[in-house]
Amino acid sequence: MSEHLHRPRSPSGDGLVLTHGAGGNANAPLLLALAEGFAAGGLTVLRYDLPYRQERPTGPPRPGGAAKDREGLRSAVASIRASVTGHVFLGGQSYGGRQASMLAASQPGLADALLLLSYPLRPPRRGSELRTAHLPDLRTPTLFVHGSRDPFGSPEDIEAARRLIPVRTALVAVPGAGHDLFRAPSRAGADIAAEIVSKFLQFV
Repeated sequence: MSEHLHRPRSPSGDGLVLTHGAGGNANAPLLLALAEGFAAGGLTVLRYDLPYRQERPTGPPRPGGAAKDREGLRSAVASIRASVTGHVFLGGQSYGGRQASMLAASQPGLADALLLLSYPLRPPRRGSELRTAHLPDLRTPTLFVHGSRDPFGSPEDIEAARRLIPVRTALVAVPGAGHDLFRAPSRAGADIAAEIVSKFLQFV
């Protein structure tokens, strides 16, 4: 299944599309916990499998396929926008967050805010290859959530990247967490997800 919809009992009118990282899918534990938490807060939430994952159940995205993944995300946002009356937000984990931010930078107004989970700022051990070229074009308020031990960039690196974005941003650092925010050694994943939900709802 490529789409998983969570409908709130008491709708706020707002909606959210969540997508996954390069090695995962829309059933990632963090996305499941976030979808349930946001739905409890009144949002209609769509967990979305990117096109590359719809084509095959395992493995990373194929080279040259990112544009197709962004087009799939654009369609998912349009789908959720047609089903709600309020704001529409877009969130992604790692690769999914990068594609979400690139899509939003190229299409201002597509989403009303971004939630970027473990943004892959640079490949591990290749610190000079920063994935920030599109950030100055971003006009969508953005909340980053990042682990203090993420090999794709430190919270300090994310702070520097935030300064490239000309609109409102914020960072939630998760002490002890690596690239998988749900597996921080000192906290339960459900507690981290609950904090992300709370901080994002405050942010928007």
